[in-house]
Amino acid sequence: MKKGFMVFLLCSVVATLLMAKGESEQVGKEKTVTIEFIQWWEPELPQGAFRALMDEFEAKNPNIKVKLVSGPYSNTRDQIVTGAATETLSDVVGLDGAWVNDLAKQGAIAPLDSFMNQGGFNPKEIAAIIKLDGKSYMFPVATFVYPIFVNLNMFDDAGIKKMPSSRSDFVAAARKLTNTSKNQYGWVLPLSLQSPNGIQNDVLSWLWASGKTMLKNGKPNLVTQDVIGTIDFIQTLYSEGLISPGSFTKQEQDKVEEFANGRIGMMVDTLAHINMIRERNPKLRFAITAIPAEDGYTGTRGLPYAAWGIGISKNSKHKEEAWKLVSFLMSAEINTKLVSIANAFPGNVKATPDFVKSDELFKQGFDIFQKGYIANEFVGLPVAEELMRQFDTELQLVLDKKQTSRQAVEKIQAKWAKEF
Repeated sequence: MKKGFMVFLLCSVVATLLMAKGESEQVGKEKTVTIEFIQWWEPELPQGAFRALMDEFEAKNPNIKVKLVSGPYSNTRDQIVTGAATETLSDVVGLDGAWVNDLAKQGAIAPLDSFMNQGGFNPKEIAAIIKLDGKSYMFPVATFVYPIFVNLNMFDDAGIKKMPSSRSDFVAAARKLTNTSKNQYGWVLPLSLQSPNGIQNDVLSWLWASGKTMLKNGKPNLVTQDVIGTIDFIQTLYSEGLISPGSFTKQEQDKVEEFANGRIGMMVDTLAHINMIRERNPKLRFAITAIPAEDGYTGTRGLPYAAWGIGISKNSKHKEEAWKLVSFLMSAEINTKLVSIANAFPGNVKATPDFVKSDELFKQGFDIFQKGYIANEFVGLPVAEELMRQFDTELQLVLDKKQTSRQAVEKIQAKWAKEF
């Protein structure tokens, strides 16, 4: 009997050890999850820089792999619209603030509040949280201001000594810079209806630069001399042939390529493109300056901005893993790394980018930022991109001399009122 008991005991111990070993192997073989992250950020950063951050995330989260879906802004926007409509949106989504209202109402992106309440995440460290109906949908990971980029080579050739400060200065400089025989123009204006963000970045930015607004009590207020005057200013440049041809089909990446190729004297653009322009044309000498204001304006200047926002797909099967990536990018340490690489303003209030000390051109951008205030009235508006498209459509008719600026703003006002 004693011998039988010993055999039983030995078998039990072996079985226990085998079970423990099996459990250990099961833990070690925990299923790896791959999450998709769609964004336009990777192409705008130094080659390999964004992937290196993803590799760092994967090292800290060995059971999560990140597949980057990267492309130019306009292409990414189209893919996101398609993904939202077909419920195939990537797990983590790069967002423009102008898209949030539409995507949230479609049920394409998930509220982030429940994740923020899980612990280990401090919302007070987030510089801004974009909300709709009291729910949080987007964190701006990095914020980019849009000043004027100036081709110094063309400025020198044209004998221009000072940066334009007023609209009159800008028109005068554009006239000197334009030389059609050399295919060179003073300004570039992207007005593609397919990707109408030129309205916020390149058109209404002139309104905000003079401290003016297109809204009143959160509603459209476009039939004003401020808006009409802004359109008239652009019409002057267009009618005199000071803007590079093809505006009606041009998108943001087109204007950047033209500037990088030395054909444009001035453009409104994001600081995020500085490194891209340097890579495209290392010999190009360029500087940045604030967007000129209305003649006689002496107040604080609005500075247009755009953000690299981030959210999570509502249809994602891996929301917890997606949240880990979101919180990783919003942490002070990683956010500092990202905005330093991107030369942007941080999304975490404790992040401290180093670009203002290491690069003179970005220091200029930071100085412009400190002297003004960021302004983009499309962020959070309903169907913001459609509002831009409606404005774009009427503006093109003005530039084609098929209607007046006042007729245009009256039509836009009526269209926008219906959307609101």
